[in-house]
Amino acid sequence: MRVVSKIGVIGAGQMGRGIAQVASQSGFETHLFDSSSESLERGAAFIKKQLARGVSKGKWTEEASQKAQESLQLETSLEGLSDCDLVIEAATERKDVKFKIFQECDRIIKEGALLASNTSSISITEIASQTKRPSKVAGMHFMNPVPVMKLVEGIKGLETSNETFDSVASVAKAMGKIFVKANDVPGFAVNRILMPMINEAVYALYEGVASVEDIDSAMKLGTNQPMGPLELADFIGLDTCLAIMGVLHEGLGDTKYRPCPLLKKYVLAGRFGKKSGRGFYEY
Repeated sequence: MRVVSKIGVIGAGQMGRGIAQVASQSGFETHLFDSSSESLERGAAFIKKQLARGVSKGKWTEEASQKAQESLQLETSLEGLSDCDLVIEAATERKDVKFKIFQECDRIIKEGALLASNTSSISITEIASQTKRPSKVAGMHFMNPVPVMKLVEGIKGLETSNETFDSVASVAKAMGKIFVKANDVPGFAVNRILMPMINEAVYALYEGVASVEDIDSAMKLGTNQPMGPLELADFIGLDTCLAIMGVLHEGLGDTKYRPCPLLKKYVLAGRFGKKSGRGFYEY
């Protein structure tokens, strides 16, 4: 099993900044990269704010917060991740974007280093095929918000070695996460179940079964879910939900995974949910 002490994270958005925060708090030297300096600064500011909030709530000490901040380095070039033992990609859920990142990582990141994707639905086998080190590529699907949610869904591609998979599992556990294995099929385990439920909730709204508020209240009170499916969709991002449903529909070829027309319409209108200020709810 490969020893990992230095972790690179690609993408300073909602998921990447969360992964970077947890990695830095878990004793890893962490390098956070984003192609946008503005996104990088926002991500770093968010992490600093979250660490300070944790101190004020007594979750960790000021010393621990300071140590985590010292462990975190911001990178404006992918070259800054070249000496990392493990690089975790947390970019947008688009094949073309992820493929380009992994091609670049394969060229830049040191030989022998492990590469992982935080993808929630795209084939790890296909992502790994973009590199000359497919045996060293695995899936590490963190849940949002990363510092709070305990699960990491591990995905082993066709060529992923046992050593690589054991190594990423060990990293997840060092971060205080529960690591579960899912097969490399569209949506893996979590989104294979979650996204069709969200999509069906959108269909229920589309077909006039009930209002947004009543659909969410029914699922929260009737099935003990902490968030209703439409509220959760807003939190995840409607564009992300649509992208994942597209992967399920294309990859599994079953009409039951067809994205709801209303979901498509909202995304076309720029209603992405909480991150855009409007989705099924207004923020």
